[in-house]
Amino acid sequence: MKTKKLLGRLATVFFSLLCVAYISPLFIVLINSFKKKTAISLEPFRLPTAETFVGLQNYIADIQQYGFLEAVGWTVLLTVGSVLVILLCTSMFAWFITRVNAWYTRLLYLLCVFSMVVPFQMVMFTLSKTTDTLRLGTPWGLIIIYLGFGAGLAVFMFCGFVKSIPLGIEEAAMIDGCTPLRTFFSVVLPIMKPTYISVGILETMWIWNDFLLPYLTLDRNRYNTISMVVQNMQGSYGRVDMGAIMACLVMAVIPVVVFYLSCQKHIIKGVAAGAVKG
Repeated sequence: MKTKKLLGRLATVFFSLLCVAYISPLFIVLINSFKKKTAISLEPFRLPTAETFVGLQNYIADIQQYGFLEAVGWTVLLTVGSVLVILLCTSMFAWFITRVNAWYTRLLYLLCVFSMVVPFQMVMFTLSKTTDTLRLGTPWGLIIIYLGFGAGLAVFMFCGFVKSIPLGIEEAAMIDGCTPLRTFFSVVLPIMKPTYISVGILETMWIWNDFLLPYLTLDRNRYNTISMVVQNMQGSYGRVDMGAIMACLVMAVIPVVVFYLSCQKHIIKGVAAGAVKG
């Protein structure tokens, strides 16, 4: 009994230290966002003093000089639009290929799963060329691209959950006169709510923080996301406004951290629900 208590205390201490190690970079970014850029380079781990403290000056610079608010607007549009399109299209697709037992549906499922293991570096140059050819270098075109890259994980999770739904529920709806579309939206979709939330959270965190896809596809003279604004803060000849970058990172991280902390329990529920069968 004493051994178990000792092991429990040691585990508590270990994971507490591990938690501090993970949180410390965020704390360092936060304190540096209130300091002069010269002080950040010389004393990055020191708390702001009367000489180095600049208040909200770095945050104001982000908004007035670097177009942070406009970047937030484009990022929100991309994130919300892409997540909604991914959830709707992939859930319907997963329901179809799960319920239709044919060779081509199994092939489609394998292709979706295979897309998750293909390195992005293999397709990035072809993607850039295709985007220019099809004129998809806009936020609305990027939503379609996000649908393609986000479909693999979403279809995999949705298919696992659909297999756990009793087929008799859908057959009863069909007998009552429901069309396939009405069966999906009235019967299947409400049951799939846990997986909808899980996939939505994972896709939101990916798209909100993504840099490479917007940088490769968007017209940078017209559209900039938050991650692209951070990149643009690096001036010529190696000049970097570290204070503005730190402030921008804080404003970019806070929404997604709050969103994740408020919804993290649904990730476990959705993954566990999708793992019942399949």
